[in-house]
Amino acid sequence: MSDVRFDLTLGDDEAPSDPLTLFGTWYSEARSTGMYVPEAVAVATMGEDGFPSMRMVLLKAHGADGFVFFTNYDSAKAQELERSGKTSLLFWWRNFQRQVRLSGVATRTDPATNEAYFASRARGSQVGAWASQQSAPVASREALDARFREFDARNRGRDVLRCPEFWGGYRVVPERFEFWQGRHDRMHDRVVYLRHGDGWRRDRLMP
Repeated sequence: MSDVRFDLTLGDDEAPSDPLTLFGTWYSEARSTGMYVPEAVAVATMGEDGFPSMRMVLLKAHGADGFVFFTNYDSAKAQELERSGKTSLLFWWRNFQRQVRLSGVATRTDPATNEAYFASRARGSQVGAWASQQSAPVASREALDARFREFDARNRGRDVLRCPEFWGGYRVVPERFEFWQGRHDRMHDRVVYLRHGDGWRRDRLMP
């Protein structure tokens, strides 16, 4: 536990008026430590059966226009996002005892954004995107591997594959943020931001 910090705070004078500023600072600090995949984020959706569903994805961009991740548009998560667009994201940076939750509406990124990011992926990941019918049943691991080999052979000689129409990104525009800073004695810092007009309303919550 020696690599975990409990000396950090989120005092009233440390919480800026814009949550995107605070997120950018925390995210940069997490990335600077060499922490494994600090961009990992849990995405929550609601299934047709009324049960919530969560899974980890990788954040690929963030800013004033939203938080972006990529997936197969035929996947379970994408189908659930298409129904309402409402989602929540959860970041957890253990070394700093920091958690960020945000809720908002997800919309598809444009084809140019999808194509640009897809072209930057490793070739194996590109082949995998074509080969995997994400969330669909498959007979066996062997069958899945055979499907990968088939698409790999079909595109032999191509360093970069084109982006499938069924694959792309979602951009989540936040309506609410909650920043959680772990502290001793369970007296944690919790600061919430709610979108208010063109800005944000900031409140502190009891832990």
